[in-house]
Amino acid sequence: MELYNYFRSSASYRVRIAMAIKGLDYDYHSVHLAKNEQFNESYAAVSASRLVPLLKDGDAIVTQSMAIIEYLDELHPEPSLLPGDALSRAYIRALAQDMACEIHPLNNLRVLRYLVKDLGLSEDDKTRWYQHWVESGLSVVEHRLTAERRAGRFCFGDSPTLADCVLVPQVFNAQRFNCRLDHVPTVMRIHAHCMTLDAFSKTQPSACPDAE
Repeated sequence: MELYNYFRSSASYRVRIAMAIKGLDYDYHSVHLAKNEQFNESYAAVSASRLVPLLKDGDAIVTQSMAIIEYLDELHPEPSLLPGDALSRAYIRALAQDMACEIHPLNNLRVLRYLVKDLGLSEDDKTRWYQHWVESGLSVVEHRLTAERRAGRFCFGDSPTLADCVLVPQVFNAQRFNCRLDHVPTVMRIHAHCMTLDAFSKTQPSACPDAE
């Protein structure tokens, strides 16, 4: 398998975590978003959207981090990233989507660039935008984790799931942009435990071969 990704991309980090949990080997291909390498014609040949991550598995190409992770979970079901009954799996997916669909899209690189270059926001305004959506979005995650009482050491029980694969990169970005995190103690407790595991710590951005 081949993974096209960028070390700072939280969506890419999700997939790296999932592959590490499952013990899957892959060739690492860097697509440096800050240097606009996603717009190179060589990458356009495999990615119509010119986004990362992208997984090549033989002749198959899978895009979008959540779809990639579920694809891998179906092909390599142990350990499962979507365990339990139908309701439990729905809970895990919803928690992951609270971050992947409600927080991340508002704060990815192309949106931040548009805010500054096209709409004329200052760097300070951009940072306030980023912090607002991360801080308010993570408060939803915190509420779900505490109200539904399904969390253990991880978001769901005592084994990592899809939700943890999304939570850790989101917290990484929150810390990078100096977001307030004292209002989400459960989120931070789970994050701290995840980072004691190689699957999370050895795939973090600073450990990637293209890290700067």
